[in-house]
Amino acid sequence: MEIAMKSHVGHVRSVNEDYFAAEADVNGRALAVLADGMGGHEAGEIASRLAVERIVKELRHLAADVVGEDAREHLMNAVLLANKEVYEYAQEHPECNGMGTTTIAALFGSSTVMTAHIGDSRLYKYGSDGLVMKTEDHSLVNELVKNGQITAEEAAVHPHRNVIMRSLGTEPDVLIDLDEFEWEPGDVVLICSDGLSDKVPASTMEEWLQKETSLQEKVDGLVQEALAAGGHDNITLVAVRNMPVASEKEG
Repeated sequence: MEIAMKSHVGHVRSVNEDYFAAEADVNGRALAVLADGMGGHEAGEIASRLAVERIVKELRHLAADVVGEDAREHLMNAVLLANKEVYEYAQEHPECNGMGTTTIAALFGSSTVMTAHIGDSRLYKYGSDGLVMKTEDHSLVNELVKNGQITAEEAAVHPHRNVIMRSLGTEPDVLIDLDEFEWEPGDVVLICSDGLSDKVPASTMEEWLQKETSLQEKVDGLVQEALAAGGHDNITLVAVRNMPVASEKEG
């Protein structure tokens, strides 16, 4: 698998509260984790770092023969342990009270992707059916859209569009969305913080992913799109491409 990553503090913020990590080979799988922290001075960056580092620590040595429901359980437990660590850190450090973070963790096999998600960071799959968002925002405006109180267009400019309904580390118990979907050679999974998705429409993301450029150039280009659109928040992307297995030559 091929991985490309980039993070930018943006034009407005002085601190980057996003944190991310990716490993191309975890006993035959790839692993990617992204978190967008929130809280007071420095608390957001602490929350996102603690979450990502704990999830990677728990999953880095996941055995190749741990698959199916067992793999899902390991993924869920890794995120729950991260929630516990962030929550307890905030309890022990009053200056970090109320800190939390969005989190997306994904395990990539040759034919399936397994994900755990909380918050409003997003995961998209780009393939033969175009760009498809595979996560649901745990945000106030998304709840309003689902209930028919506002339209998707109104949600994009709503004054409370950054209000998160669920996050990691703010409560001792947390509800995580788990998913698993198929992907094929050539498909790209894009994980991003809302510094990208709030500023760059899905159509522009798809245009960049269609380009005949390297995966890193696609990621770099999308970051520049978000900066050109204002760059009001931290911008972080992790892209993973399912690389075709080269067939051995005959003879």
